[in-house]
Amino acid sequence: MIRTRIFLLAALPVFLAACASNQPATQPAPAAKQPAGMQAPEIASGYTDKPGWAAKKYMVAAANPLATDAGYQVLRAGGSAIDAAIAVQMVLGLVEPQSSGIGGGAFLMHFDGSTIKAFDGRETAPAAATEQLFQAATSKAMSFHEGVVGGRSVGAPGVLRMLEMAHKQYGKLPWASLFAPAIALAEQGFAVSPRLNTMLKAEQFLKKDPVAAAYFYDRDGNPWPVGHVLKNPELARVLHDIASGGADAFYKGQIARDIEAKVKSHPTNPGMLTSADIGGYQAKLREPICTDYRSWTVCGMPPPSSGGIAIAQMLGMLEAKDIGRFAPVNGALSADAIHLFSEAGRLAYADRGRYVADTDFVPLPGNSVKALVDKRYLAGRAALITDKSMGTAAFGVPPATALALGVDNSPELPSTSHISIVDAKGSAISMTTTIEDAFGARQMVRGFLLNNQLTDFSFDASDANGPIANRVQPGKRPRSSMAPTFVFEKGSKKLVMSTGSPGGSAIINYVGKVLIGTLDWGLNVQQAISLPNFGSRNGPTELEQGRVSEALIEQLKAKGHNVRVMEQTSGLQGIMRMNIHGEEMWFGGADPRREGIVKGD
Repeated sequence: MIRTRIFLLAALPVFLAACASNQPATQPAPAAKQPAGMQAPEIASGYTDKPGWAAKKYMVAAANPLATDAGYQVLRAGGSAIDAAIAVQMVLGLVEPQSSGIGGGAFLMHFDGSTIKAFDGRETAPAAATEQLFQAATSKAMSFHEGVVGGRSVGAPGVLRMLEMAHKQYGKLPWASLFAPAIALAEQGFAVSPRLNTMLKAEQFLKKDPVAAAYFYDRDGNPWPVGHVLKNPELARVLHDIASGGADAFYKGQIARDIEAKVKSHPTNPGMLTSADIGGYQAKLREPICTDYRSWTVCGMPPPSSGGIAIAQMLGMLEAKDIGRFAPVNGALSADAIHLFSEAGRLAYADRGRYVADTDFVPLPGNSVKALVDKRYLAGRAALITDKSMGTAAFGVPPATALALGVDNSPELPSTSHISIVDAKGSAISMTTTIEDAFGARQMVRGFLLNNQLTDFSFDASDANGPIANRVQPGKRPRSSMAPTFVFEKGSKKLVMSTGSPGGSAIINYVGKVLIGTLDWGLNVQQAISLPNFGSRNGPTELEQGRVSEALIEQLKAKGHNVRVMEQTSGLQGIMRMNIHGEEMWFGGADPRREGIVKGD
């Protein structure tokens, strides 16, 4: 169990006020336009302080209050964590369509009280795809949005197959019943949220799809205002079909044929995905990555996610450097903490770009994750961290490395959502779900948006060092940074925390921040989520716009950091076990940067 040793639960308002004190007195200037891969995948839509929530029996944390409530009602009815996750995902696809939905994919970590399983619902490339998928006529890589918008970027969706696989093993309530909340909202309508409205105002490509334009905008081309009741009868019918016919209703029939028709008929950027690709999709059960960190065991998602490996590497390096010495003081981060965290991130991201991809196609060094998370290897990497920033880190050479690989250049801007749930029986899930960029491929079919997940592949197939591990190949799953994570007491397998976040390749830093905040600095999960975001993806040291002082920036520059202040719109959710007033309880946190809440009994 975690006990807050620096900030007591009662002190949370003081902590949040201290964080706010880092903000400039005047409204900060808009962030400079960032290159692809450095931008936030979703624009900022405000910051609202959140208190954290406590419950004794069960709890659900999700990115929208309607989705959280759907999961809560399932838990109240005796449903399992998996049951609640299905209800939450179906509602999120309706009310937060820019981030996830049945046209996308997901990674899910599940704990049943004794066993940890990793479910892979990542999308796959079409059978007809080639390494030149994102090469322009000049043989040079396309720009990001050239590849995204249209049919070219759409992979075979995976989330429904994955949820069905998990439900067959761990579901308690009937599959059909779990779709009822989303169907009711789709038929009766839901109020457009401030975040959805903000996203639609900033969106440049969605109106080009007539189906999406008719749904998201009025006759004058204006996005529906906040509070407008939006109905989606087409999606309601699709969900009815899936509820009664299982995932096959999506993968084997008219819905799959409609997706193929949409993908192939795009007027300027058609794609290769077929109904056969969709019908042949298989979710996979994979072995989670579990490594010890101080008195805990941290478990994450294996490839094709890079999240589990990168976080394990960062923790291994930070343990050697004892980052716990540099806890925030009155909510303010220190330059020493940001320096260590950013340098560890540089080293982890360097290895990620070199080695990590779908291991069904490209082996890791030594044919296992073990070489990359080896304690001696990580101690050697940590020894590279000095008092001055290394700027750009070189990839390492872990034990048993015999690979000649190029360095990946995929921009990875997933528009994503995270769900954490614990149920009354002690089972838990951590699930990160996505359609990739905001509003995916900007193609709408039968009331839902299609993913643009294939742009998570490297746009180049090779470089001077050799073939790039994350190049496009038929049937392959693009590498991801999604990092659904569990923390356990070392040895006992007692669940301590479930957490994760959206945020593109910055997900690794967002989740790492929460782990360091809770495990090293004694914060509760809400306090850790509310900390300013910071870190490096082996480029500039990135600090959250409006959340840090000029003095802190200057201290980092003195350590040799190239500082970039930018929007960092994480969407962290987390649930942790805590001792509150002498009683063991669940305590949940939701990101102030988005609309999520936590609910439980």
